[in-house]
Amino acid sequence: MSHISDPPVQRVTIPVLQRWKGEGRRVVMTTAYDAVTAHIAAPIVDIILVGDSVGNVCLGFGNTLPVSMAMMNHHLEAVARTKPHALLVADMPFLSFHLSPEETIRNAGGFLQRGADAVKLEGGAKRAEIVRALVDCEIPVMGHLGLTPQSVNVMGGFKVQGRNSDNALRLLDDAHRLQEAGCFALVLEGIPAELAARATESLTIPTIGIGAGPSCSGQVLVFHDVLGLTESRRPKFVRTYVEGFRLLQEALSRWAADVRTGAFPTPQESYRLPEGLSDAIANWAPSNPT
Repeated sequence: MSHISDPPVQRVTIPVLQRWKGEGRRVVMTTAYDAVTAHIAAPIVDIILVGDSVGNVCLGFGNTLPVSMAMMNHHLEAVARTKPHALLVADMPFLSFHLSPEETIRNAGGFLQRGADAVKLEGGAKRAEIVRALVDCEIPVMGHLGLTPQSVNVMGGFKVQGRNSDNALRLLDDAHRLQEAGCFALVLEGIPAELAARATESLTIPTIGIGAGPSCSGQVLVFHDVLGLTESRRPKFVRTYVEGFRLLQEALSRWAADVRTGAFPTPQESYRLPEGLSDAIANWAPSNPT
């Protein structure tokens, strides 16, 4: 028997997330990139992220670096039109928060004007001043530490982070620097479970894990990974709950076969002329050209 989670009884807001952290309630977060995925996810999850992972998942890029503000705005607007009860967070793509505080504020503020409740950006202590500038403008910020996909070239690939003493201690320090700068939550990606647990217990803000073990305040997975909608190799930390790609292909194949054999459409899937019009249609002939 399948189980659908009971929808939260209230609109999810940042103060609600802070309260849940104190209560020990785990937060559920997934991605959405269009109205369909948002409508599916919204009754179930607490946070919807319009992620720059749209580049990998929907746009055919090998990583998130080619994703632009224009692309993110397009997908954010589609999700925001569904008016989800979940907190709606938009990813700041590569180069959207690197050049100046003024441009960062303009980009992030544009997300809020398009319906986002908050923005997410990658990086540690060196992002603290940018976070402060955004928070000073009443723009809520979610941080992102560990395996930060926009740093794929520096990291030499998508590799687990925090596996040596210096990097682990730096991540803990970064987490607290971002909290002090005003982040309301942190995504911890691709780090050892013990390190994520230490960060979570030492912070007052929620942590959202992805490949960071079970001790975080909540978990996030990409929508398409949970539902098995991609053919690509899935990371170790992904648990797929249905092989959606295969199931959808099978359904589409059945429809295509019905079209080719004439089994689709049937009279039940067709419209009929009003009574009395059939004879007029049957007796019609093209007029003679002049």
